[in-house]
Amino acid sequence: MPGPSPGLRRALLGLWAALGLGILGLSAVAQEPFWADLQPRVALVERGGSLWLNCSTNCPRPERGGLETSLRRNGTQRGLRWLARQLVDIREPETQPVCFFRCARRTLQARGLIRTFQRPDRVELVPLPAWQPVGENFTLSCRVPGAGPRGSLTLTLLRGAQELIRRNFAGEPPRARGAVLTATVLARREDHGANFSCRAELDLRPHGLGLFENSSAPRELRTFALSPDSPRLIAPRLLEVGSEKPVSCSLDGLFPAPEAGVYLELGDQRLNPYVTLEGDALMATATVTASAEQEGARQLVCTVTLGGESRETRENLTIYSFPAPLLNLSEPNAPEGKMVTVTCTAGARTLVTLEGIPAAVLGQPAQLQLNVTENDDRRGFFCEAILEVDGEILSKNESAELRVLYGPRLDDSDCPRSWTWPEGPEQTLRCEARGNPAPSVHCARPDGGAVLALGLLGPVTRALAGTYRCTAVNAQGEAAKDVTLTVEYAPALDSVGCPEQITWLEGTEASLSCVAHGVPPPNVSCVRTGEAKIVEGLLRVAREHAGTYRCEATNARGSAAKNVAVTVEYGPSFDELSCPSNWTWVQGSGRLFSCDVEGKPEPSVECVGSEGASEGTVLPLASSNPNPGDPGIASDLTPGIYICNATNPHGSTVKTVVVSAESSPQMDESTCPSHQTWLEGAKSAALACTARGQPFPQVHCSREGAPQPERQRVSREDAGTYLCVATNAHGTDSRTITVGVEYRPVVAELAASPSSVRPGGNFTLTCRAEAWPPAQISWRAPPGALNIGLSSNNSTLSVAGAMGSHGGEYECAATNAHGRHARRITVRVAGPWLWVAVGGAAGGAALLAAGAGLAFYVQSTACKKGEYNVQEAESSGEAVCLNGAGGAPGAEGGPETGGSAESPSGGEVFAIQLTSA
Repeated sequence: MPGPSPGLRRALLGLWAALGLGILGLSAVAQEPFWADLQPRVALVERGGSLWLNCSTNCPRPERGGLETSLRRNGTQRGLRWLARQLVDIREPETQPVCFFRCARRTLQARGLIRTFQRPDRVELVPLPAWQPVGENFTLSCRVPGAGPRGSLTLTLLRGAQELIRRNFAGEPPRARGAVLTATVLARREDHGANFSCRAELDLRPHGLGLFENSSAPRELRTFALSPDSPRLIAPRLLEVGSEKPVSCSLDGLFPAPEAGVYLELGDQRLNPYVTLEGDALMATATVTASAEQEGARQLVCTVTLGGESRETRENLTIYSFPAPLLNLSEPNAPEGKMVTVTCTAGARTLVTLEGIPAAVLGQPAQLQLNVTENDDRRGFFCEAILEVDGEILSKNESAELRVLYGPRLDDSDCPRSWTWPEGPEQTLRCEARGNPAPSVHCARPDGGAVLALGLLGPVTRALAGTYRCTAVNAQGEAAKDVTLTVEYAPALDSVGCPEQITWLEGTEASLSCVAHGVPPPNVSCVRTGEAKIVEGLLRVAREHAGTYRCEATNARGSAAKNVAVTVEYGPSFDELSCPSNWTWVQGSGRLFSCDVEGKPEPSVECVGSEGASEGTVLPLASSNPNPGDPGIASDLTPGIYICNATNPHGSTVKTVVVSAESSPQMDESTCPSHQTWLEGAKSAALACTARGQPFPQVHCSREGAPQPERQRVSREDAGTYLCVATNAHGTDSRTITVGVEYRPVVAELAASPSSVRPGGNFTLTCRAEAWPPAQISWRAPPGALNIGLSSNNSTLSVAGAMGSHGGEYECAATNAHGRHARRITVRVAGPWLWVAVGGAAGGAALLAAGAGLAFYVQSTACKKGEYNVQEAESSGEAVCLNGAGGAPGAEGGPETGGSAESPSGGEVFAIQLTSA
């Protein structure tokens, strides 16, 4: 016999183990029947809180009992076998109360454990330094006094929201309370203005309580960087009383620069600087004004402070007083021959120099005496004072001018005897006389004629020319002088003396001369434009003499120029270059025949047909000055021979011109159809494209896109877009050709769906064909098949409510203009009703038995080769194996060959099993 199962074996072992433990328990109870209990046995209470302890026993009649603890008690409740007591203001970190009872001369005890916890109510971050230098370490220290137990405490130091250091105190004794966390942090620039704080977490969740958190007040850190260099102080060494000068103090390497303080002091005077910041640099500027009370050596101090540190620079500044010297003339306006004294004085510690001669002693004046003459008028005297201050030589000077009174002088330099003035522009006419006071000058003609407006701006005309008497007068006397005025003016060329247009006749004699007006008399010369040779004397007129000549008149006051156009006229004449004897007209080009004729004045030209179809026809000519309104050349211009006649006032001439016609390429639908069709498998041929034109165009066709390899026969890949270009000497024309490739039909797919239906069920045959133009689909069904439906394009044949008459061979045929192709498919329809009709009830019973055996076989083996399908009915059950297309060749339901001559060898057979519901 087989043994017990593994599950049963495990159950028996568990039962024996439970019985053993029960026996042991009963034995223990028998040994120790009474006990004492304390609830709660272990408790965690917030410091200063209260707790009820319940002390109990199972002793039937305990003699006495109690609860031993050092904690304060608030109330007690008792029973026969229990005691409850409230403990208040629990502050000790850890106590162990004892519950005891006296029972049967034995003492029963139960010991408990009470621990206290304290929330982190006080979280203190030690104050930070007022300023912390960048790059130096500072200490962060966090204290959480009394919080505990310490083993459940976690402290975190934070910079803003960023954790710097985090520490828990796991493993600390249960009685330990309070904690301190210290960290050393390197100060950075970005820490300036940052808030540092400490967060405390007391995690009592493992003891059934919550997480208690608290944070310290944030403390702001102020970091700074101060350059070790001293400030750069720019100030003058010397400053004169009453003057003011700018001073500046600058220092780089400051962070944060806006927090820096700067102080400027001159002696005991505090300056008020203007401070500008740029990055880490600071500059303070102020204005120092010197006063007489500050005279002497002073010290200028610049101090820059930041973060409790300072940098200082001192410079010496000397304030001095230096009055300007005094220069005095005994008689500033002295008559000629008068004695004048000049004196220069200055301060006590100053050395003065007059006209380069220094005084003998410091603080003494310098003096000069002279007998004045006309040459001393407006003479300047220069006095210089020199003062030494703090090793530096300073100087100031003063000047004065002497005026000498004398009578008028009319010198040739100020009032020349002969004046020459240009005519035209305004001039200021001057005749000046020397004298003091300044003389008045008057110039007029002796005959009482014109008067010169001296010193005034006015026009100079030819009427002012002549001799004038100029008189100068002042308080010291009078002077007179005769002056001659000459007025000059530039040359002028007018149309009378030098006409703008001159016409010569070819073959005659002529000369080119121009007369100009001007003072002094001008010289006139004429030069042809672009040449340097002056034209002089008589010329034998030729065509090359025609052109523009530049005639220029020149004198001392200027020049005048004029362009003279010389025209040489002559009779008409033809040349081959401007009027060719043979001309080819391109149809549609719009180009006119050009026939230019030499002649002056310009000849009129007309070309008229003389022979054949062009007789009497006027040949359109291209104008040398085209007019937008001129008609273009006619599109039906007749080629032929034309006679051209040119005429002007000096004669006429005739020329014969032969005109021939040509045209540019032209393609249209008649010569190059835009849509062409080829047949697949036919011999490859070129596109049917030609063009009209003269000379006869060449036509070249190429496929657009990727080129296709050349083939002997037409393929479907030859379909696409082609570009045909026709070219001759007059241009090109192009057309885009679309080539389509047609092919005979092929039935690419013939399929049945589904592969199995119930009686009265539906099935569908699908036929897909490839052809161009698209094929027409037709079907052939077995005889007697009724209720067959077709889709709109005949590609689908469907049967609703299939019967045995629907079994048989179906054919699908595809037809277009290039041929026909067909494929066949066999549909078999069978059902259990055939067996019932033949075998009767006995056969049915045998069939049921066979069906049951077959079902068992199918279920056990799944036919060993493929899928199976089991259909159950009221009186029968069957299993049909479906393996690919059916059974072995020749078996019932196996494939059968079929199809027309165009069909592929071997048909496709689908077995459709019909069973009752």
